[in-house]
Order: sequence, then structure tokens, then C-alpha cells
Amino acid sequence: MKKIILMLAACAGPALAGGSNYGIVPGALPQVQGKVSEWPVPTPKFARDPAPGPDGNIYIAVMSGNRIARFDTKTKTFKEWELPDGARPHGLLVDADGIVWYTGNGNGTIGRLDPKTGTVANHRAPSGGDPHTLVIDEKGVIWFTVQNGQRIGRLDRATGKITEYATSGNPYGLAIDKSGAVWFCRIGEESLGRLDPATGQITHLDTGSGSRPRRVATAPDGMLWVTLYGNGKLIKVDPQARRIVKEYAMPHGRGAGPYAVTVDAAGRVWANEIDTDTVALLDPKTEAFRVINLPSKNTGIRKAIVDAQGRFWYMGSHNGRLGVIE
Repeated sequence: MKKIILMLAACAGPALAGGSNYGIVPGALPQVQGKVSEWPVPTPKFARDPAPGPDGNIYIAVMSGNRIARFDTKTKTFKEWELPDGARPHGLLVDADGIVWYTGNGNGTIGRLDPKTGTVANHRAPSGGDPHTLVIDEKGVIWFTVQNGQRIGRLDRATGKITEYATSGNPYGLAIDKSGAVWFCRIGEESLGRLDPATGQITHLDTGSGSRPRRVATAPDGMLWVTLYGNGKLIKVDPQARRIVKEYAMPHGRGAGPYAVTVDAAGRVWANEIDTDTVALLDPKTEAFRVINLPSKNTGIRKAIVDAQGRFWYMGSHNGRLGVIE
């Protein structure tokens, strides 16, 4: 039975990977113990946005240090690769072949790092700008936001061709729904955007005055979960009906700044409030939050992810420490 489960996990496509389409299908811990471990990164220069690889290790964008770091989850050691001058990596993911893709927030590119050789290649966005967050769909296409450049980008990994779609609202986090539509947070215009890949048409879903939606994640049941940074809430969105199903007040209230969000294989929603040193775990079945206190102060979680084992990995951009909750 165990072998069958592992085979099914290996065959699963990245359509709902990582809770937010980050290349690795998330697992689920049978029981979350609440154990927290942290490690200082070698270059604590605004390290951010961890992502699991198929090798079971965790990769990190070191934005101000202009590097990609890898944490070996077995030996608990780090390795780093330097990137081209001015790249300033923001988001990253690791594809099924172990290739690291990152947004060059400082040089208007999508970068490609082969960890085996250390070779780095750049795909320049036609309009340049500041590529922000990226995800991968079930066909292996990479989608990304360009925050101040007001665009959604599409990268064909085979050809390196980038297609751009104009939008507005300072697009931030994004995710892919079960139909293949691209949903993105319009943090500057209090709404979610929905891009139809077949037509390029973009429509909007209002999230309310002062909501400032930040990041979005896809759940195993197809629902979307969105952190509302402006009003301290977490919302559940039905992407097929294109409506908000329910909203939940986060544990620390309006000013705590809900930020990262991801979903494990059990459908549990993990979200943090960046102005607190906590992570909140919502069980949709009971609709109750469990708050997990972190050991460090001024952590600054901006992105987090669930790995194939169901462990929750976060990067403290402020304190320079990679953490895991089990």
C-alpha cells in the first residue's frame, strides 16, 4: 500500500502542487505537533521565498545577496550559487528536473539555475520591469507577476519565449485553479484578477475596500485561499463560481498583516501574520485556527510552502533564519 501511495504522488502533476503551484505536490502530516526548528542562512541579506525541490531539499532566494541558496534537509547544511549582477531574485520554484527558476526582480528577467552545473541562463521579459512571483502549471508553463510593471507573464520553458498580458493593481501573488486559469492578487486595487490562458482575457473579483489581497493558494478541493493584508482576513474563493465563499478574521486582528498562505494535502490552510511571530493553521472542517508561536522575534515571513512530507517551511526575511514546523 505504501508503494502505491508513493507511486501516485510521483505521478501527480504540478497543477495543484505546493498549495500554490510550486512544482512539488504537498503532503500532510498525520498530526501537526507544532515543533519548530530554525537555521541561520549563510547570507542573511533579505533571504525569502523558500521552495522545495524533487530532491527533498529547500531552495531560497537571497534577494539582497544576489544568490540562490539550498538547504540540505538531511545534513542540515547550506550551499549557495551567485547570480548575475543586479538580478535580485525574488520568487523561485524548482521543476521536476531539479532546475531552479527565479524572478529577476532587479533586471527584468526569469532566471534558470542548474544546481548540478551551477550554470545560470536568463530570459529577459520583453518589457523588462520587476518580475515578482512565479508558479508552474500542469503543462509545465511558468506564469509570473510583474508588480510595478503591471503585467502577467508566461514563459515557455522549452523555447524561452515570454508572452505578456497587461493588467493593473500591482499584481502580487498568483496561483492556478483546476481549470488552468491564472488567479493573481491585485494588491493595489482591492481585487483578484483572473486570466484565461486560452483567450488572454482578464476579469476581476472584488475583495472589498481596504482588503489589499497579497497571496493566493490552491487547495486540493480546488478552492482558492487568499490573505487580505489590509484588513486582517483570510478568504475562501470558489474559482468556478468566481465568488467569495467565506471570510475568516485572522487571530491577531486587522493590523497584523496576513501575508503568506499555502495549503497541505489534508486541506489545512497555513497562513502567517507578518507583524506577529506566529503561524496560524486553519482546519476548514472545524473552521478553527490554531496559533503556533515561533522561537524568534521579528521573523518577517513573506513566503512559505508545504513540502512533500507535509512540513511547513518558512523563511524569516527579517531575522535571516529558515524554519520548519512539523
